[in-house]
Amino acid sequence: LPGQILDQWFESEPLKATLATDAVIGAMASPHTPGSGYVLLHHVMGELEGRRGAWGYVAGGMGALSQAIACAAAAHGAHIFTEKAVCHVLLGRDGRAQGVVLQDGTEVKSKLVLSNASPQITFLELTPQEQLPNDFVQRIRQVDTRSPVTKINVAVDRLPSFLAAPNTRDSRPLPHHQCSIHLNCEDTHLLHQAFTEATHGYPSSRPMIELCIPSALDPGLAPQGCHVVSLFTQYTPSVLAGGQPWDEQARNAYADTVFDCIEAYAPGFKASVIGRDILTPPDLERIFGLPGGNIFHGGMSLDQLYFARPAPSYSGYRSPIPSLYLCGSGAHPGGGVMGAAGRNAARVALEDFRRL
Repeated sequence: LPGQILDQWFESEPLKATLATDAVIGAMASPHTPGSGYVLLHHVMGELEGRRGAWGYVAGGMGALSQAIACAAAAHGAHIFTEKAVCHVLLGRDGRAQGVVLQDGTEVKSKLVLSNASPQITFLELTPQEQLPNDFVQRIRQVDTRSPVTKINVAVDRLPSFLAAPNTRDSRPLPHHQCSIHLNCEDTHLLHQAFTEATHGYPSSRPMIELCIPSALDPGLAPQGCHVVSLFTQYTPSVLAGGQPWDEQARNAYADTVFDCIEAYAPGFKASVIGRDILTPPDLERIFGLPGGNIFHGGMSLDQLYFARPAPSYSGYRSPIPSLYLCGSGAHPGGGVMGAAGRNAARVALEDFRRL
């Protein structure tokens, strides 16, 4: 339990609760949920440019990272096609993957196929079911993809000024504006309470909020004097109590709750808002193909990690279909912006390609 681990190392309850958020990020779990200690480890065991446990912003926004990868691939001769939806994986008579079929009917032939989509989309939607073992299909169907995350992107006309550390007169970003700001994290009981409400089908009345202001470090993201604020919030159930839909009313009601909370820490925040974009779990699934809205393509619980990710006997990136590989967050070692699954999958695929 992360609560026990943090109790051993720290005395300050706000510090413990702030660190505990890394144990529940993207997970339908509380700091008191057994096994969530691994999620904490997963988020602090890496490093950034030699600094252990450090995180960073991508200059130009997260899309710039995708563009950098695309440019590197193109420099090595890769051809990249966008807005070309894949209909299904093309199989030969020998049962091997031979390419993909696009929605417009175009066949793209290839000796190897690597899928960065979730295991659910890759194996339940894009692959002919009769070519897969029944126990494998059942395992993929049973993967826990519950997600508590609602992401809210906000445009504001001035820098938020927090009661705990008010802005200076020139309104230049201060050190705390350039970090991850955690709200409603005064103690771990608050986090557990927010989680409990979601398990009953109700968005948290006092949600856990992780607030970042990337434009404080990268001014090109917003006009002068204005800023973009990224809110990563929990907990919101994928399915609301009573089967209520996540319609505009429900979306805005939850966003209003989040904004009311921020207002208590930073008076004037609500008046500074120019626009907002609210992405609930169903929105994250519909727009980005994340099963259940889960940012990791599946829960990072101990029964869904290591040799069991995405299924026992298939944790080595190869799938039941020869020449079809899984290289996204649903593969080992799971989610996070680190590229480990892709790099490992590429090495395995290259090894097989040399044999071919």
